[in-house]
Amino acid sequence: MTPRLTRLDPDTLHPTPGYHHVTLVEAGRTAHLAGQCPLDQEGDLVGAGSLSIQTDQVVANALTALAAAGAGPQDVVRAVIYVRSDERADLSATWSRLMDSALAPAFTGAATLLGVAQLGFAGQLVEIDLTAALPDGG
Repeated sequence: MTPRLTRLDPDTLHPTPGYHHVTLVEAGRTAHLAGQCPLDQEGDLVGAGSLSIQTDQVVANALTALAAAGAGPQDVVRAVIYVRSDERADLSATWSRLMDSALAPAFTGAATLLGVAQLGFAGQLVEIDLTAALPDGG
């Protein structure tokens, strides 16, 4: 059984570019993923200086983590994207790349995109924090 998700956009709130203002979840289990970073399997940073390469690695890592929890992008109910930049163009480019990726359904629910001054690893430019609703049961 898959969780029942209802996505809402109240008429009195502004239109969105692909996400919904509210996601209702009727499920008893959730997966809270650690922030997914642009690190390879050995823990090395990939794509030094490249926001697009790092975004692709974060997408790959997030898909792997979701699958390990028995979930997919369509099960994500909350996403927070951190981009190490104060340039609106960098945030927009990251959002566009994410929306063109296999992880895109994860961003149709409640999503927040933030420009930040620093992330945890030296040279890190992007990180994604996801919460997914899981089917009830084992």
